[in-house]
Amino acid sequence: MNVLVLDGHPDAGRLCTALLDIYAKALPDDTRITRIAVRDLNFDPILRYGYAKRIEWEPDIHQVAEAIDSCDHLVVGFPMWWGSEPAELKGLLDRVFLLGFAFAYHDNDSWWDRLLEGRSADVFATMDTPPFFLRLMYGNALIKRWKKQVLGFCGFKPVRFLPCGPTDKGGAEKQIASWTKKIEGMARSVKTPDSDKKVARLKAFLGDTCS
Repeated sequence: MNVLVLDGHPDAGRLCTALLDIYAKALPDDTRITRIAVRDLNFDPILRYGYAKRIEWEPDIHQVAEAIDSCDHLVVGFPMWWGSEPAELKGLLDRVFLLGFAFAYHDNDSWWDRLLEGRSADVFATMDTPPFFLRLMYGNALIKRWKKQVLGFCGFKPVRFLPCGPTDKGGAEKQIASWTKKIEGMARSVKTPDSDKKVARLKAFLGDTCS
């Protein structure tokens, strides 16, 4: 099983990285793990022309696309800031999950093809917001977006999301044991999705891009 671990915190040595370490260590011994920290990548996070014009990928963006294309399971960790992921991680989503690589619209209806089917994902976000408040006050908007409008939209299934909060005022110290248990359980219960649905998309996408 190929697992891509994506660290979305702009700063090194933070709680997100520690939680990703816990996850990676709990994966089965025969797992092939690729780890990428968004903060270490050199790329323009702005999708400057939308989908009207493709711009050439930087080498680091190409590396991420290759890792996504080959992975069976994706793990993403990031802090929630202003109800969303940090800007660099959002920019990476914009630049990598492109029309023709991650999804394709139908010509004659409003539906689309999920081109990254056959892959699953786990996501967790650290936050000062208590999870019950995230649910009751904000309707789990962040969770729904990642599960349905980002990863699910492109074909990842299942997508599991663990909110880790509150982290402030000693919350992280109080709950680290609970989070560790949950994260280890997620890592140990990863099941490879239906391999018949997994199709390598990158080569064809880049061929279209270059044509």
